[in-house]
Amino acid sequence: MHTAQLHALQNSTCNKLCTSTIPAADTHFLRVSIEEEYAINWVVDGLPVAQLYQDRATGEVFYNGGFELGTVLENDQTVLNNHYDIIIHYHSKEDKMRVVGALVNPGSLTKEAQDAGCEAGKAAPFVVKSDADNTVQYTYSVYWVPDPIPWGTRWDHYLHVYDPQIHWFSIINSIVIVLILSSMVTMILLRALHRDISRYNAAGEEDGAQDDFGWKMVHADVFRPPAFRMLLSVLVGNGAQLLYMSSVTILFAVLGFLSPSSRGALGTMGLIFYILFSAVAGYVSAVLYKTLQGEHWRQNVVLTTLLVPGTIFGVLLFLNFFLIARQSSAAVPFGTLLTLMAMWFLVSIPLSIAGAFFGFRHPGYENPCRTNQIPRQIPPQPAYLNKYYSALIGGILPFGAIFIELYFLMSSIWSHQIYYMFGFLFFVFIILVVTCSLVSVLICYFQLCAEDYMWSWRAFMTSGASGFYVFLYSVVYYLRKLHLVDGTSSLLYFGWSIVMSLLFTIFTGTIGYAAAFVFVRVIYRSIKID
Repeated sequence: MHTAQLHALQNSTCNKLCTSTIPAADTHFLRVSIEEEYAINWVVDGLPVAQLYQDRATGEVFYNGGFELGTVLENDQTVLNNHYDIIIHYHSKEDKMRVVGALVNPGSLTKEAQDAGCEAGKAAPFVVKSDADNTVQYTYSVYWVPDPIPWGTRWDHYLHVYDPQIHWFSIINSIVIVLILSSMVTMILLRALHRDISRYNAAGEEDGAQDDFGWKMVHADVFRPPAFRMLLSVLVGNGAQLLYMSSVTILFAVLGFLSPSSRGALGTMGLIFYILFSAVAGYVSAVLYKTLQGEHWRQNVVLTTLLVPGTIFGVLLFLNFFLIARQSSAAVPFGTLLTLMAMWFLVSIPLSIAGAFFGFRHPGYENPCRTNQIPRQIPPQPAYLNKYYSALIGGILPFGAIFIELYFLMSSIWSHQIYYMFGFLFFVFIILVVTCSLVSVLICYFQLCAEDYMWSWRAFMTSGASGFYVFLYSVVYYLRKLHLVDGTSSLLYFGWSIVMSLLFTIFTGTIGYAAAFVFVRVIYRSIKID
């Protein structure tokens, strides 16, 4: 392995790095990599080596991580960058020098130009021949440049926001959605619901009480255990785990503990919190399953610990086989897979079992109303309360609150952009939680007024359907922003997009179900039942 030698404050020019040969069989791969804008990534003193770019919208010059592998000329010739001007920015204070930036200006030179001193002004570029082996000589120059920027703010050059006003538009858009939903729910709670409760209680005090009407008619069936209560309990338990993990991770990021200078810190902390909050998944799943009068508690514990984490790990293994077959550096090493399995079986599963142990010792939540043995027949429902229509309508509202910020998150994952707007993300996260809660309560109220007491899965899927829109957005992002010509890359993208969409469905569905769970108990506890 050949390494570039960087000596502090010592400029040097046209240093020979190495000489290598590109076989003719690999020239097509090189051409495709250049066309797909693959970049070379170096790290100097913890900073990614960048190339200067200019934002076309604002005219601002910023550091873009990585630098170009080469270019394709207008005459269809492939040019390989084999000379690098390395520019190190440093800040001096009290006789101490610290690196605050690292840039590379890539260039392409023939061997004759390199031997003549690497003057790139009039030199011809190195053109890759597709029908023969290519011997390439790599050279570099080093320049040290003083910079007034302090070491504490050295990341400011890298943390560029494309069109920063769009973040504010995202916040305003989300707040408008929340205000509209809040006003509707407030109108229901303060006017319609208050009027209903007063009318029901007044009717119950009269001699020869009238027949029940409205949502009071289903009081003897509203707490009937739903179908597939085992699956619902498992999903809600895992959703609570995701909620706790996301909340704490975003909070740590907002407080500055997970800065971009700590490479991989965000993903590492997210994984650690996900494992630690396995106890929450076990506890919530057990308490809910007991509240829903479930009896197969062993099966509940096993499914809570294995279903969602096992699905994620299975997808990881499946996609990893394709990466190994393509000899990709992104393939997860075998040792890392063993470490993940050890964390799962030795930490996550015991914590989940411990949470379930305390959960099943919980007496469960008592229902305000008794449940009849014979289920009540549900009358025909209006079209807008069809379970599929209501889910699609309800799911688009939480998605509408986050879709702008979702673009920046996906760009950081798939387009190698640095995401650091955790303050905006924190506000959007709060708005998402509020939106999911409000939309589920709203649909649940309309459903109960229509004498449909099967609200549990409806509440989960009303807000959980936003995961469907997240997947649709990932398809649009793939078609408009990504240019993947390799089948393995597309499989990798859609595989993880499906996983993220499913996790988002579980996450938002849990919030919606919890909000409806509390809402139903509050309103039926407020009326007098004979």
